[in-house]
Amino acid sequence: MEPEHPAARPRYLAQPNPDAIVRPRYLKTPDAATHLGLSPRTLEKHRCYGTGPVYRRLGGRIVYAIDDLDAWATRGTRKSTSDPGVGIVLPAQRRFRQG
Repeated sequence: MEPEHPAARPRYLAQPNPDAIVRPRYLKTPDAATHLGLSPRTLEKHRCYGTGPVYRRLGGRIVYAIDDLDAWATRGTRKSTSDPGVGIVLPAQRRFRQG
């Protein structure tokens, strides 16, 4: 098994001592994207189009609560291709209103 590339892990997990890890409540966009397995740009598009997870603006920074990220990802959970699931995670694209 190959060692995991350090850039593929959120910065808060890059601590050398696992006992010294302090897990944050909020993640900035790059770390939130890594948490979800998305690119930061895709997460930014979701935010702009209103299709992404709930976010907060603290001062001039955009942050995401880890619980909100997990809840948003859970909406897309399916057991099979025929499973309608409990919700839908829309693609990061502009939605046009009809009418």
